[in-house]
Amino acid sequence: MKQPIFLRIVFVVLRFTNIKIIINMEIKVLGTGCAACKTLYETTKQAVAELGIEAMVVKEEDLMKIMSYNVMQLPALIIDETVVSKGKKLSLTEVKEILTK
Repeated sequence: MKQPIFLRIVFVVLRFTNIKIIINMEIKVLGTGCAACKTLYETTKQAVAELGIEAMVVKEEDLMKIMSYNVMQLPALIIDETVVSKGKKLSLTEVKEILTK
């Protein structure tokens, strides 16, 4: 899958300034903008912050990109390009459990 343009720009800028940023995990919340999707996104950001995980949390609302994951139930949680949850409104505790597996 091709990297988003902003990641390529960040990489070029960082490469020329010799700054290194290590992101251990990429987390995506797939959703079309409904309340459940927004809630999962905020819950995921809170879980990452509370656990002290170095991760990039992205909210993906583009329907074509969502369909590329073969997910028909939203919201969905993707960790490092693997679908770990779909169609469920996860609690903070559930998200933390998933992130620490």
